[in-house]
Amino acid sequence: LLFPVSNLCGKCRPRDTDLLQPSLNFLYCSLHQTTPSSQQRAVAVLLSNVSLLELLQKVLECTWLQSSPSEPAHLSSEDALLCSAWLLVASLLLYQHRYNTEVHQTLSLDLTEVMNAVTFRKKKPILLLVSIMQFLRTVLRQNFSSSLLVIVVQNTAQGATQPQPSSLQDAALHPLTTQQVFSFVVSLQNLLVHKDSLLSQAVVVCLETLVEYLYVKNQDVALHVASQPWHRFLLFTLLSGVQKSFLQPEVLRLMTLFLRYQSSNIISQKEISQVLQEAAEANLAELPEATSRALHLFLCQV
Repeated sequence: LLFPVSNLCGKCRPRDTDLLQPSLNFLYCSLHQTTPSSQQRAVAVLLSNVSLLELLQKVLECTWLQSSPSEPAHLSSEDALLCSAWLLVASLLLYQHRYNTEVHQTLSLDLTEVMNAVTFRKKKPILLLVSIMQFLRTVLRQNFSSSLLVIVVQNTAQGATQPQPSSLQDAALHPLTTQQVFSFVVSLQNLLVHKDSLLSQAVVVCLETLVEYLYVKNQDVALHVASQPWHRFLLFTLLSGVQKSFLQPEVLRLMTLFLRYQSSNIISQKEISQVLQEAAEANLAELPEATSRALHLFLCQV
């Protein structure tokens, strides 16, 4: 089925949402709900379809070409298609890297446009924000070195006038710049304020991956990002008004991140003790899987 469905997608236009959206979902599910041996073959089939990849390129670019909706919570058919496309491309990046599959057509994306797409000023549905962050997490984990993806970095006139220390930092963080990193962190922080569980978990996981990337490239920048005082306000914003709030998966993973990078100005012994107390009083067998996994990571880090 992958052959006819992927060929069908390649003959569509980005506006053919009624046909494309379920088709891309089928391709996505085919990649994830199969055996490893079949998965490798499925990736090879999709990456050999040049028309499909060209179509995905056009669909992704619609993310910043379309006007912002008046109701960001509403998921239109165009937004649903974008969600499917971003998730499918993130999966293709992941599995192409895992199996070292031959690439017949590369995707080209402007890094600035992608990172700006998740800024809080752009009114986008939560599912679309989550899908784009899943893509960003994948490229960060691959150090922007995928043979399937070409990252376009726009050269600005400001770059030549920056002081030398900043230029050295930018060189270490390439293709990101220091300014992009800090702007992106602010965007992630602002998205956390929405207090939507799905969005919060996606933001925290993306922040984890970003700091891991930065730590390899430039430890000073990574530690600076992890110890931003604003994080403490965000932590308590997530905690407000929720019973047993420390056992939310996004809260646990956020606190684990601060512990890992020793951000003692963000999380204190008091908060650690509160988590341990709540965990001791909870029925661990009844905790959701995401919470159990996050609690395990937190305790290992402690």
